[in-house]
Amino acid sequence: MKDRFTLVLLFVSLWVFLVIFQKLIPIESNLVILFSFMVAYTLYTNAAFKHQRRKYKKNPPKLDTSYKPFVSILIPGHNEELVFVDTVQNILNLDYANYEIILIDDRSTDNTADVIKQLEKNYPDKIRAVIREMSAFPGKSAVLNDVLLMSKGDVICVFDADARIKPGFLNKLLPYLAPEDVGAVQARKIINNKHINFLTRCQNNEYSLDCHFQLGRDSIKGAVELRGNGQLIKKEALLDVNGWNNYSVTDDLDLSTKLHLKRWDVRYCIDAEVYEEGVTRFIPLLKQRRRWVEGSIRRYLDYFMDVLFSKDISLRVSFDMWAYIVEFVLPIWLFLEWSIQSFKFIKGYEHNILSSSIVLVGLCLFFLSGLVYSLRKYDNLSLVQAIKQSIETCFYLVIVWTPLVTIIALKILFMKRTMDWGKTSHGLEVEKQLETA
Repeated sequence: MKDRFTLVLLFVSLWVFLVIFQKLIPIESNLVILFSFMVAYTLYTNAAFKHQRRKYKKNPPKLDTSYKPFVSILIPGHNEELVFVDTVQNILNLDYANYEIILIDDRSTDNTADVIKQLEKNYPDKIRAVIREMSAFPGKSAVLNDVLLMSKGDVICVFDADARIKPGFLNKLLPYLAPEDVGAVQARKIINNKHINFLTRCQNNEYSLDCHFQLGRDSIKGAVELRGNGQLIKKEALLDVNGWNNYSVTDDLDLSTKLHLKRWDVRYCIDAEVYEEGVTRFIPLLKQRRRWVEGSIRRYLDYFMDVLFSKDISLRVSFDMWAYIVEFVLPIWLFLEWSIQSFKFIKGYEHNILSSSIVLVGLCLFFLSGLVYSLRKYDNLSLVQAIKQSIETCFYLVIVWTPLVTIIALKILFMKRTMDWGKTSHGLEVEKQLETA
């Protein structure tokens, strides 16, 4: 009920705000205000990022490479028998001495439990296996909370069951975590099967755009977000925020907000990369993104008053969070705007459908330019390839994100809250090889 009330309050407040502005400022479409805010804030973060890079070229930052804490690597999995062995063998190649790996079977119905028990037997000095009862509370957050206190590390590293990293992964990330006020750091995520089809290519491009935005947020010490796979968190910070939220379907985003509310800084490291498997089919992709959208919206609703009024959160982080709330408001606003203007057009009333269309084109160009820059900068694509893939990805974003945000908003308003995880299937390539063997 709280999240419904907050969502209604948010939309009513925005509507009143925009109507008042429209009366004071003679513009035809309310969307212009939101669009202008997005562009202005993006330009600000880009300028801050470029200024930071120029400063670092003259005076490179001194990272504390002597920070070598014991690291507990947690890898939870539900029905992940196809990928666990390869993932663990990859992580065991780490060029770092002080770590342990805790493998957690979360109520699997396949052979995952047997697989991780065998891995524990094969590597007893490095690996511990934890098997959760079928009656245990579901979800990744609950899994991580169950093993947090039994972990030995001062730093907790979380991987998904399909993660792939390079040996120097921890050595690159840990110096970012050394300062006392830094509670967590996130590595760059990359899709390792991006060449499979249109969907996996667009997912990787989406990650590159997210990398660009995360670097911008990091440069202004804004609300950098954890991404679940390839994240490092100080145990001290985790205990300070009472661990993960068992009732969140996006443990990483919820934890990010809780850390910021407690004034813990979250950093982003582009030099450390974690590779994961992209979803190859449309319906499973929608299920995964539905969970991401719902978790992201609900965490802002859950912590809305804290973000707005808490004395513990810095003004810069609070403002940065509001800037990213606009991302989720915008698709719903587009839907409402087009519905109202279309109704007026059909009825023959005075309408602003042309100006709304122009704003929509502007939005597409805004994201297109960001994608082209990101693909050129971080994926080293040629200009022609970057433009081509950016157009594809813009189409993908409109098809996937816009309807999902609207649907989730309606779900929050009119349906009971559920713990629907929409599990992402891993090991699809392995499964294909087994079927054809």
